[in-house]
Amino acid sequence: MRRRGYKCPVAGRGTCDPSARVPPFGPPVTLFRTTTRGTLALTLAGLVTLVAGSATAGYGRVPAAPAQPPQTIVFPVLGPVEYIDDFGAPRPGGPHQGIDILAPKRALALAAEAGKIKFWTSSATAGCMLYLYGASGTTYYYIHLNNDLTAKNDNKGKCVAGTAYAKGLKNGAKVAAGQVLGYVGNSGDADGGPTHLHFELHPNGGKGVDAYPWLQSGQHLLFASGRGTAFTLDLRGTVSAVTADTLRIKAASVTAWPMRQGQPLSLKVVVNVPSSAIVQTVKGMGKPGTPADLLDAKPGQKVQVWTGAAPTTLKAERGGALNASLVSLLPR
Repeated sequence: MRRRGYKCPVAGRGTCDPSARVPPFGPPVTLFRTTTRGTLALTLAGLVTLVAGSATAGYGRVPAAPAQPPQTIVFPVLGPVEYIDDFGAPRPGGPHQGIDILAPKRALALAAEAGKIKFWTSSATAGCMLYLYGASGTTYYYIHLNNDLTAKNDNKGKCVAGTAYAKGLKNGAKVAAGQVLGYVGNSGDADGGPTHLHFELHPNGGKGVDAYPWLQSGQHLLFASGRGTAFTLDLRGTVSAVTADTLRIKAASVTAWPMRQGQPLSLKVVVNVPSSAIVQTVKGMGKPGTPADLLDAKPGQKVQVWTGAAPTTLKAERGGALNASLVSLLPR
C-alpha cells in the first residue's frame, strides 16, 4: 500500500521528545526513550518498531538459532500516517529507541503479527502502553496510546479497553495479525503534543533495532475487523486492466462497512467479478445505471466497486480475495 512518502496532514504538529523509562514486568525491559512535547520536531512520516523475542536451549543441546522478526509485518497503524527514520535520533535521555508514527487521534493501532499482548499502565512517561509478544519471538512496544474521552486533550480517560486499548481486549489475550489492539493518542510525556504511536521492535528479547525497514515493507490494511465478521467495501478509483471476470483498479479510496473505516489509497487492487455481479455505466456516483459488459471498461476510466458481503480474513484486509457485487463505470 503506502510506503515511503505515504503521508497525510496531521493536525497539531509540534515538537516532542524527551526520554522515558518504562518499568519492566516479567523479564527486564531494555531502556527505551519515547517522544514528548518540547524536544524533537515531528515533521514527516514515520514508524519505529523495536523487536524482542527469546530462545532457550536445554542442557546438552545445541543452542537454537536466535529468533528473527518476520520479513513482513502488518503496518501497526490503519490509515494515513507520517513517519521518518528517527531511530537513534539524539534525545536528552539518550538515542531515540523507537519510531514515531504520526496519525489522527484514535487511529487504530494494529498487531504487527500474531502473538500475545500485555497491558502496561504504570509508567508516567509511556502513558498507556502495551507489549505484543509476537509468535516470531519478537516483542513490539506500543506507546502513548489514547487517554482522552473527547476530541480534546482532556486526559480524563484511563488506560483501559475502549479508551486506550481495543474495546473488549483483555490483558494477556492472544491476538491475530492485523487485529485492533488500541487507539493512537498522546498519553504520558507526549501529552499536549501531536498524536502518534511510538513503536519499538525488539528481536529475540534483546536490544531494540531500527524498525524502519519493516515499516517500509509493512502491509497496510484496507480495513480492520474481527475475524469472521461480515464486511463490505466501497472502492473508488480508475480502471487499470480488465478481463472477462476480473477488474484491476488503481484504488484512490476505500470505505469499509459497517465499520465506517475510510482512507485514501494509492494501491492496485484486483477484484473478481462473478457472473452474479451487476455491471453498469452511470453518469455520476449514485445516479441510475445502464447495464454494461465488464469488457466495456477502459483503462483510466473512473470506477466504483462495491464488494459482496463476506467474512473478514487477513487476506481480505490486505486487499485480496475480493468479489464484486456492483461495478459502476463512469464517463471518462
